[in-house]
Amino acid sequence: MPLRAEYPEEGDLVVGTVTSIRNFGAFVTLDEYGGREAFIHLSEVATGWVKYIRDHIREGQKIVARVLRVDPAKSQIDLSLKRINDHQRREKTQQWKNEGRALRLVDQVAQALKMPADQAADLFGPTLVEKYGSLFQAFEVASAEPKRFHQENEKAPWAAAFLKVARDNIVPPQVTILGTLEVSDPTSDGIEHVRAALRAAEQVDPASVEVHYVGAPKYRLRVVASQYKQAEETLKRATDAALRAIKASGGEGTFSRA
Repeated sequence: MPLRAEYPEEGDLVVGTVTSIRNFGAFVTLDEYGGREAFIHLSEVATGWVKYIRDHIREGQKIVARVLRVDPAKSQIDLSLKRINDHQRREKTQQWKNEGRALRLVDQVAQALKMPADQAADLFGPTLVEKYGSLFQAFEVASAEPKRFHQENEKAPWAAAFLKVARDNIVPPQVTILGTLEVSDPTSDGIEHVRAALRAAEQVDPASVEVHYVGAPKYRLRVVASQYKQAEETLKRATDAALRAIKASGGEGTFSRA
């Protein structure tokens, strides 16, 4: 079951292996498209004048390139090395590595289901790619948010095996955000009121929220979550809880992002 089209589209970033170099350009096999051949013209190897092509590219080199033209009728694909920046190159390389890892994990799911890997991929691959964007992202969601994944796929006969492989092999991604609480209470019981307000913040999600003393009246809030949006929501709930508590006791409080 092919999880991608037979040919890339114009503008796509692709990973390939340089197989042959000529004075006029280089031939490349596309790793993600079954070894289909593509070509990089000398003028697309690097910016500026290229005197010696081998100063910029070599046989056996793994490269990331941009697709310039695709002609399926002639089985022709033209690429460019110079029309891609370092950030795009790193992101595409990581994506390609993730996809390779996902396919190896599919093998494990197939073993658990006692079926060939291709058959397992046919069984759940298209569904998961449509839902989560890629197989690797599906494994990440299953590891980081197993309840959500189970709810979204609870009727699928492969879901339990997929979940187990994900949780055994994928470390959920984490994001950390910080904020500063300033809370004070001048009354005789002010210290206890401040402590209660900080406890209220931590109790919003004890597994994700930490409060650290900076120097009265400042306290640092640290929130760890699998997704940035989730971290932001947890931080807001924690700070709201602390500020409500301190103001209810007659004290004062403010919050600022670190």
